[in-house]
Amino acid sequence: MLTLAGRVARTLVPVVAITLGVTTFAGAQVLDAPDPAQMEDAPDLGYRPVPHGLQIPDNMEMGAPSSVVWTSRNHLVVFNRGPHPLMKFDADGRFVRAWGQGDYVRPHGMRLDPDGNIWTTDVNGHTVRKMNLEGEVLLTIGTQGQAGDASDGLLNEPTDLTINAAGEIFVLVGHGRGEPRLLKFDRTGKLMTSWGGPGTAPGKFDTPHSIVVDQAGLLYVADRQNRRVQIFDDEGTYIKEWAYKGLPCGLHIHSDQQMYLASGFAGEILRLDGNGKALGRTGQPGKGLGEFGEAHYMTMAPNGDIWVADTVRPALHKFVSK
Repeated sequence: MLTLAGRVARTLVPVVAITLGVTTFAGAQVLDAPDPAQMEDAPDLGYRPVPHGLQIPDNMEMGAPSSVVWTSRNHLVVFNRGPHPLMKFDADGRFVRAWGQGDYVRPHGMRLDPDGNIWTTDVNGHTVRKMNLEGEVLLTIGTQGQAGDASDGLLNEPTDLTINAAGEIFVLVGHGRGEPRLLKFDRTGKLMTSWGGPGTAPGKFDTPHSIVVDQAGLLYVADRQNRRVQIFDDEGTYIKEWAYKGLPCGLHIHSDQQMYLASGFAGEILRLDGNGKALGRTGQPGKGLGEFGEAHYMTMAPNGDIWVADTVRPALHKFVSK
């Protein structure tokens, strides 16, 4: 069996991005170059990078990892931009199964709902899918390959989503071409309301990229190109925002309600306090072990290990406590 690094290097075709002065890969995002100047001032988080150790079958390929989650059955699921978009591994890194072949155009975000179901966003396929842990599709929002307005039952570049305790679904749309908005659906996928639009004012977005909900029902939106996290109630009332040097890409709330932020081209993972201040950081831009092209989305294993999907290098990173 090959590790991800070997598999990605063998299967993805290099593409030279002259305007950025970097080399990237098919299936990887091309945005800004990694920038250490975007890193936050924070103490070391107390983690160190290690090889991920996932056992990828010789007859399978993993593309650029876009998102990762740990399921209620203690399995790691990697959402990637290869021919096997959803790949599941057990806690020891052994391959369990893959699914989703031919179902996605450009995998992006992935979340778990309170019942343990898996939800995915296909940013260029313009769909959101809900699946059980066996991969059976239970609900689809949007129509594959058709971009459009949510009032017509369509989506335009969905990036991420979250589900609150009441089962309401909150979907971010607008990844550079579609209008950036936050859409609220009921548990059946019926549109309830939406808010946002392009801009820099409170409540406006420029590439809303990640969303999580806390125990109080507050929504946290990583407003990437505006370099901030905006906080709303579940009806869209703006509450406050947190500013960052880098591009906030992926938010994660662990089971203990501790919040983390994957800060894109700053190449770092931040642990945040209740006011959005960075309490600690790990990772840096680069091409070595634990170094990022883009820290895209992250998750934490039950044992506290941090896993990060990097769409630009591309790579899957694992960090363990020192």
